[in-house]
Amino acid sequence: MSSIAPGSLTGLHLGEFVPPLVATIAYLELYAIRASRLARERRPVATWRIASFTVGVLLVAAVQIGPFDTLADSVLVAHMLQHIVIGDIASLLIVLGLTGPVIQPLLHIRLTRPLRTLAHPLIALALWAVNLYVWHLPLLYQLAVRHDLIHALEHACLLWFGTLLWLGLIGPLPKPRWFAGWGALVYVVAVRFIGAILANLLIWAQTVVYPVYKSSDASRGLNALSDQNLAGGVMMVEQIILTTVLLGWLFLRFARQDEERQSLLDLANERGVELSEERARRAARAGTTQRLRERLMQLEPEPMSSQSSRPEAASSAAMTDTAPNSPRRPR
Repeated sequence: MSSIAPGSLTGLHLGEFVPPLVATIAYLELYAIRASRLARERRPVATWRIASFTVGVLLVAAVQIGPFDTLADSVLVAHMLQHIVIGDIASLLIVLGLTGPVIQPLLHIRLTRPLRTLAHPLIALALWAVNLYVWHLPLLYQLAVRHDLIHALEHACLLWFGTLLWLGLIGPLPKPRWFAGWGALVYVVAVRFIGAILANLLIWAQTVVYPVYKSSDASRGLNALSDQNLAGGVMMVEQIILTTVLLGWLFLRFARQDEERQSLLDLANERGVELSEERARRAARAGTTQRLRERLMQLEPEPMSSQSSRPEAASSAAMTDTAPNSPRRPR
């Protein structure tokens, strides 16, 4: 148990930092084993993904040990920064380090098998929002500050549900068809809106929401209400920056996918090969344009006489993916 009374934070909080330290070692070891195996199978994980995952996991450990963790127990704005790093930044970096082959074994383990369902955008967003607000209720928030094991559980939940949130947006698991377009944009805006409500409550509140910080703030010459307002402001600024980055990334992705879709259609037209617009769009969204391009290059053009003899069938095949089977249509 830890208390934030002045002078009581100099000891080590074993119950708080040992769990994340053990988890960090386990995450890095399991990831290294999986990456090595994929490399042997000639399905290597990109270096930047390995670096992203490693940095994300190390950040989780770094903010939960040492002087910064002690400061987070006594100053609300430091605690908020700790939560931002764990729940937003580190979780995002971890998800960027994941690929389908990396997480494939998790989908065969009973405990983690529901991951595919939980990472559905609507479910992931709802779980993340509930987790965020439940842990910021005054009762639970102050219990976490006073008790190390509860604090460790709070941080673990922020990491897990933050990771789930980003899996729903940019993770390698399949997404609903409606989410591939503007659904992702609405998702990012919803995340911003949900977080902004909490941030504004802390910024504009005229009473101290977490009295547990009053004595420690006073010992550092801080005003508890100002500390609380500043914590909300830090949260708001971080959300604005993160949302701006994500929106920029989404628009760039939309532009790239549209360009890749059109390039596939142009190639198919040049080669005289049948390719529907929906098939090209799916390849661009899934990031498999290169594979489809190679297949198009391997197909022989259909003779003009054959094309003109059945114009209705050709038109139908170009518009849908349900045309009769043909060796010249890439799948």
